[in-house]
Amino acid sequence: MSIEISRTHELIKDALDYRAARQDMIASNIANADTPFYRPRDMRFEDALRAKKADLLHDKSDQLPLAQTNGAHLPLLNEKSGTKPTLFFRDGHMARNDGNSVDLDVETTEMSKNSVMFNALIQANKKDSAIFNSVVDYSGKVS
Repeated sequence: MSIEISRTHELIKDALDYRAARQDMIASNIANADTPFYRPRDMRFEDALRAKKADLLHDKSDQLPLAQTNGAHLPLLNEKSGTKPTLFFRDGHMARNDGNSVDLDVETTEMSKNSVMFNALIQANKKDSAIFNSVVDYSGKVS
């Protein structure tokens, strides 16, 4: 049996995992800056976290139900049901003569933004845990 600190604790944990994976992916892009024909990769996980949040908080307000007008129609598959990030190639930058399209300015900027978000999540997790710990400490003093 595990103790649930808060309903959003699981969401923060998943967001930290995704941010750490994205940091590794950006570092891999930078490491392959001189690899011929290498295309930079990235991940989008905001939709996965949004779906996880809706599931945790039982919030279905942003979902529009699809009407199935005929019983023979195939049911709609929920593509966002899992909490897996979407991996994609980050294109849009000119490839060099060797076919490599890694832009170090873009990669270092993305790494900095990701680091700031990771640190913000760490602070949110500390604050969430501090509230839980203060409740536990106070309840021990009352009895």
